[in-house]
Amino acid sequence: MRIGILGGTGPAGSALAARLASVGYDAVIGSRSKYRAMEARDSLVEKWPDLSPRLTYGDNAAAADCDIVVIATPWDSAATTAQENEAALAGKIVVSMANALVRVGHEFQPLVPPRGSVAAHVQAAVPRCRVVAAFHHLPATELGHIGQPIDSDVLICGDDAAAVLTMSEIVAAIPGCRPLDAGELSNATAIEAFTAVLLQLNVRYKTRVAPKLTGIKGDPRAAKAAAKAAAAAKEVASPE
Repeated sequence: MRIGILGGTGPAGSALAARLASVGYDAVIGSRSKYRAMEARDSLVEKWPDLSPRLTYGDNAAAADCDIVVIATPWDSAATTAQENEAALAGKIVVSMANALVRVGHEFQPLVPPRGSVAAHVQAAVPRCRVVAAFHHLPATELGHIGQPIDSDVLICGDDAAAVLTMSEIVAAIPGCRPLDAGELSNATAIEAFTAVLLQLNVRYKTRVAPKLTGIKGDPRAAKAAAKAAAAAKEVASPE
């Protein structure tokens, strides 16, 4: 399975690409400029040479040609970027991970994009795609610490049950992450807005928090996916 990252040169996008490559997925870092994507990829491979076979680069069109596509652009260009690549994305799972936020003084506040959430706005822009909202609350720094687990739940929502299940299996492959089916895509409004609370906690307590919910028993399908991914990840060495 090849996973493309549109706008993948930023901290979150490049970290996600490296993490996916480290657990056995072929990841393509995309950008408006393939040279920026090349620089991002080379920087990651310099740190973790064993990622080289699974981590490649290209422009956004090359990333959109993958089996599953993640949009890692700033929130206000997510729908536009998706629409620019609509033909290549048709019928595919498209993952929206952006949060519409603004900082006012010392406080982070959520914004309300068209359609109520970034994910819903992307879905409206590319109606033939199967949009899933995920990865909103993973700290980019920890995501990029290849070889170290991330102790976090990942809330996933979407209107296509098969797409949500596929993303749950991918999330379960990341050590320490637990995928949780958070319902239909309309719930992305609350998931995205909650990021403002997490960022405020980061500022107040000088840390990087991630959500962890209690009272939910493990999904055996996710456990099976995690075990399968752990076996694949043995092919990629951890950094020294």
